Amino acid sequence: MLPPSILIVEDEFIIAMLYERQLKKLGYHVAGKVSHGQQAIEMVRSGGIDAILMDIKILGEWDGIETMERIRTFSAIPVVYVTGNSDADTRKRATETSPVAYLIKPVELNVLAESLALAVASS
Repeated sequence: MLPPSILIVEDEFIIAMLYERQLKKLGYHVAGKVSHGQQAIEMVRSGGIDAILMDIKILGEWDGIETMERIRTFSAIPVVYVTGNSDADTRKRATETSPVAYLIKPVELNVLAESLALAVASS
């Protein structure tokens, strides 16, 4: 049986690499690392992804929340947000996309592990 496949949406290369290493250590397959909302949408449309690890501030015209709003029009794929933003407006916008978790950076490995396990279980 293949391990669950996670898409990383993160615009900072070093952080994306760190997440990739952590996910592999936790036994996940990394389906890809992208930095733009349009890339994330294309990856989800291509299939084979069990959950998304989504930063809110990403490159391109859409932030991570707007990207998830667009993904929600065709997919119920679970999402775990990771962000440096803890303001109420951002959290409220994110909540409207039904995330499994909303994590504030820096994220501890055990918290990331628990959140992704919930995400994969709900996929």
